[in-house]
Amino acid sequence: MSIPLRPGAARAVSRPGPDPLAPLLELSGVREAADGARTGIDRLLGHRVLRRESAGVSTESALRGARASAALEGRDVPLAHLRAGSVEDPVVQGALRVSAALGSMVETWPRAPGQVLARLHLLAATDIADNAALGRPAPHAGPRLSGLFSLVTGSTTAPAVVVAALVHGELAAMAPFGTADGVVARAAGRLTMITRGLDTKAVSVPEVGFAELGQEAYSTALAGYASGDPDGVAGWIVHCCQAIEHGALEGLAICESLLRR
Repeated sequence: MSIPLRPGAARAVSRPGPDPLAPLLELSGVREAADGARTGIDRLLGHRVLRRESAGVSTESALRGARASAALEGRDVPLAHLRAGSVEDPVVQGALRVSAALGSMVETWPRAPGQVLARLHLLAATDIADNAALGRPAPHAGPRLSGLFSLVTGSTTAPAVVVAALVHGELAAMAPFGTADGVVARAAGRLTMITRGLDTKAVSVPEVGFAELGQEAYSTALAGYASGDPDGVAGWIVHCCQAIEHGALEGLAICESLLRR
């Protein structure tokens, strides 16, 4: 998916003020969508299975998330094939490596996002990109990446779902690496959800939410974000919040499946 490089929300709202992200909550539908996503995640985190088996839910969430992220790149494979280890497609394998490694990046992400992004790309794009290009963003992305790093490391009163949507949108819109950018962007969004306290157990599956809403809706919403138009930015954030709400339902389904064992 090729998105033109245009000013996105993180650059558009970087004006003087106590909290440059706060105005995003006043955009059409954003506050309500953010509240809905938060409610969905809270309901998931209250499931009794998580008191004794959160690690199992997180592991299953990572597997389903990898499958859905690869599907959004046009590589839709049955979950049973992933469990059997019979899928050799490099895009799918990259998504699996990324999902499996996210837990090891949680502490580093808020402090050194550039380091984490390089690692994510290395994992996602091995056997897709040239070795020399792994983990190396293109020169055009430099200034915009600096803004993204400030977003990740900075503080804000904006809900975690909104910050995660901006991180995801910025990376997907600027496509800094030229390969596997979508997989990297969705992983960065999930890391933001974890580190900002929304889903610290990593038991929701936002990637499944995006896949369920559909590739066309994803592409349209992302193009709106990339335009920098306030309505387009709002539409993207709302889309992300809806995906996160769907992802919480997927997490609940995982909990219920473990409860029946």
